Amino acid sequence: QVQLVESGGGMVQAGGSLRLSCAVSGRTFSNYAMGWFRQAPGEEREFVAVVTSSGRNAYYRDSVKGRFTISRDNAKNTAFLQMNSLKPEDTAVYYCAAARTGGIDFSPRARYEYDVWGQGTQVTVSS
Repeated sequence: QVQLVESGGGMVQAGGSLRLSCAVSGRTFSNYAMGWFRQAPGEEREFVAVVTSSGRNAYYRDSVKGRFTISRDNAKNTAFLQMNSLKPEDTAVYYCAAARTGGIDFSPRARYEYDVWGQGTQVTVSS
């Protein structure tokens, strides 16, 4: 049973930075693509970024390209989301998720493609 635990959320002013971490336990971390999603109040949970199982490829939603960086450390069973130049519209609960890989280039962007979810961490960006 894979378990995910996020950390690193908090409150920051616009233009600031936060780094989210997602610690994974229970199964072979390198067998999973790792994604980050977010959900603002009254909104659907939306895709933010995904990194393939090897860490070689990453993909982002358009609104965070150039500001957010997803990465992973397979030796430490941890995924990261570095968020720079934060904007008030980035305010949301951020969730990490793991998807059993369908190949080395597997980079799912839909919620249903993910097998396990963390509990979420709040990110609040003030103007």
